[in-house]
Amino acid sequence: MSYQVLARKWRPRTFHELVGQEHVQRALVNALDQGRLHHAYLFTGTRGVGKTTLARILAKCLNCTEKGDGDEGITSTPCGSCDACQSIDQGRFVDLIEVDAASRTKVEDTRELLDNVQYAPTQGRYKVYLIDEVHMLSTSSFNALLKTLEEPPPHVKFLLATTDPQKLPATVLSRCLQFTLKHMPPERVVGHLSRVLEAEQVPFEESALWLLGKAAAGSMRDAMSLTDQAIAFGQGEVRHADVAAMLGTLDHRHVLELIEALAEVDAQRLLQAVASLAEQGPDFAAVLDDLSAVLHRLAIGQMVPQALDNGHGDREALVALAARFTAEDVQLYYQIGVQGRADMAHAPDLRTALEMTLLRMLAFRPQGVPKPARTPLPMRGESADVAAAPSAANTIPPAAPSHDPAPSQQASPDQAAPQAPAPVPEPMAPVASEPASDAQPQPAAESTVEPPPPWEGGEPEDPSSGAEAPLPPHESAANDPAAKATPPSAVDPVASNAAAQSQPQSQSQPLSQSQPRADTPQPTMAGPAPVNPGSAEREVTATPGEVPVEGNVPGDDEAALNESVEKAGPQSVEDSSSDDAVESGPVMTSEAAAPAVSETLDHGAWLAGFDQLGLSGLTRNLAAHCIVAEDDGRRILLHLDPSQAAMNAEVHVTRIRNALEAAGYPRRLEVEVVEPDGRVETPRQMFDRLAAERHAAAVEALKRDPHILQLQQIFGARLIESTVTPVEAESGS
Repeated sequence: MSYQVLARKWRPRTFHELVGQEHVQRALVNALDQGRLHHAYLFTGTRGVGKTTLARILAKCLNCTEKGDGDEGITSTPCGSCDACQSIDQGRFVDLIEVDAASRTKVEDTRELLDNVQYAPTQGRYKVYLIDEVHMLSTSSFNALLKTLEEPPPHVKFLLATTDPQKLPATVLSRCLQFTLKHMPPERVVGHLSRVLEAEQVPFEESALWLLGKAAAGSMRDAMSLTDQAIAFGQGEVRHADVAAMLGTLDHRHVLELIEALAEVDAQRLLQAVASLAEQGPDFAAVLDDLSAVLHRLAIGQMVPQALDNGHGDREALVALAARFTAEDVQLYYQIGVQGRADMAHAPDLRTALEMTLLRMLAFRPQGVPKPARTPLPMRGESADVAAAPSAANTIPPAAPSHDPAPSQQASPDQAAPQAPAPVPEPMAPVASEPASDAQPQPAAESTVEPPPPWEGGEPEDPSSGAEAPLPPHESAANDPAAKATPPSAVDPVASNAAAQSQPQSQSQPLSQSQPRADTPQPTMAGPAPVNPGSAEREVTATPGEVPVEGNVPGDDEAALNESVEKAGPQSVEDSSSDDAVESGPVMTSEAAAPAVSETLDHGAWLAGFDQLGLSGLTRNLAAHCIVAEDDGRRILLHLDPSQAAMNAEVHVTRIRNALEAAGYPRRLEVEVVEPDGRVETPRQMFDRLAAERHAAAVEALKRDPHILQLQQIFGARLIESTVTPVEAESGS
């Protein structure tokens, strides 16, 4: 008997012998066992995944006679020994009509085929039409097939197979029960080839089977054919070197050697590996592609080791390599590799392009960073450890890309400050409207304000709390020479904040220094002289239109508060926390608590002087939707339109209060969300009304203009009123 190739010899003959495609196997077995059979099945998938094999197994299940000749004889486990099963296996079953649609595409062939559909089966229980590569049929053939495909006789089953279901008409797809067969992963291919070669008693190396499984590209039939070729090439054996030479592919071990050199940051070893690789005359572009593919797998192995595929049988080796790279280096190397692949077309030769790409990976790696030690995987566990220390994360600027040798060497929350690469920042007066822990670090070249040091006692103390020991008056804190000579580490943040109140306007700190905003100018240095690191004061210049804020004022010193307001002038305001401190301190009479005010603020004055407040951005937008409801000399109550309630934030309320105090209304400010009174207009409504009046006046002036009238009479021109813009710019915009 002539030799039978492995692909035909080991073709599955039952569902249980089928390799892979469990989703299709389960559906067909359950349908056969329950008697829920469809009249047309469509099997789709790439070459060699088992479409025709599945159709033949299904034909045997429909016609097996071991359990009887009636419909009760249909089974999901054909016997393989009855006449019908043996005839189907040998390809001589009369009622299994196999049609190659690629060679019979004409409509005449299809009509000839359908002429025999009406006749009952000759030998079996069902007449099965197996049409392979059905997408090759012509449009006329599909039209001739539609009616029979939708309502075939009860003794007919259609089994269609195709590698390109997109070419099938939607009318055909809707009449079939479609099953999509999957690619065969290399692991499954290698496992099946191992069993086949062991049964055939052929010596083999497992690494050679991985090369075959990768070259098969998901097709089991291709893998079996390549195995036949490898057996012949290796004189009855399947060896790694023989398979690599037969396939003409690059030995994967050379790529791993390049990755090893990158892990060691060894440029000499890297060039030696390329030179050794060049002796085999490889495709250097393919080498770079394989290198990028391995880097991609390394990134997966670092984050989710269990998701790393074993396509080359090197999973364990890659997991070990992944622990020797940082996540940043892998991402950098991959990006450089992809870009270098695109630049190969412009290089003098491909080897030069490969060497320059590899050297570029090492050149652009952060300098001064030692080779990373082995890091436990997955690396995403490090981020969880960092997230567990919010106090350190909020006070210490993030370091450069992490090249730490191990998570055990990372700074704990209690050791975050000593291990910071930069010097410990000087303390900054906290702003009551925003917690100090939310302060964002600023570069030294852009601002003189530095983030506060981490709080060693957990949460920072509330400067407005009256439960602590009484604080010294702000004037004594500012005028005491010992306080100025105290190093920053010994200066209490609240005391230094109080000391800043007695400074002139040019030395007070802007409100936006703790958290820069787009609508607020940033502070600048007052002069070229460097800042004295031993002083708690900062010399900054408040830009025009911006209201600076002073530090916290002790709640039990109301006389000091009034004196501070008189000394600093109208531009100096108290922080929101000072109001809380006043309320939490000792009880005072209204005469002692309320500062002297010449007049109260009514809504008319609010509208008239709104532009003089110097507000901008979101703060101006919030204030423009407010109505002055009350001013009792100590408190100003604003009613806010509910449609703008989302903008109501403490930082905006503080800026509005600062602007009012600068305008001569030193009050405590409260903003309540209340439905607006339709009879009282907000500044926003006033600006809109004035803009509409100016626009109407401009339109009316144009309508009376003699030149416009002349254009209308001669040319039939038309004035587009929506494009008219008044000369005066809207002040409320």
